[in-house]
Amino acid sequence: MTETRGEQGERQAEDWLHTRGLRTVVRNYQCRAGEIDLVMLDPNPTDTEVLAFVEVRLRGTGAYVDGIDSVDEHKQRRLVAAARHFLMSHPEWSEHACRFDVIGISDGDLRWIPGAFDAASD
Repeated sequence: MTETRGEQGERQAEDWLHTRGLRTVVRNYQCRAGEIDLVMLDPNPTDTEVLAFVEVRLRGTGAYVDGIDSVDEHKQRRLVAAARHFLMSHPEWSEHACRFDVIGISDGDLRWIPGAFDAASD
């Protein structure tokens, strides 16, 4: 079975994050609220490990909107809802600090924004 461009982009982002010390917890977590491309554990902060919910956006040449800019408020709400579901379904992670990262891949260039947005308090 051949990987789609999106799957290739997710794999590229995951491999790149591994080189920075992050470890994969879950790939392509899905629930009714939405999907999280990568759930990664970042041991790099000195005080505590951080659970990173990572959205990977792949854009080709001539795209009108940068991959990172395409993660609008609606997408952010869906990611937050999916992350909440993940934490409720996996209580072993519920005490970890969490953040939302976005990786944009365009023309082979990868940009990573750790803590790209916060979970809005409802």
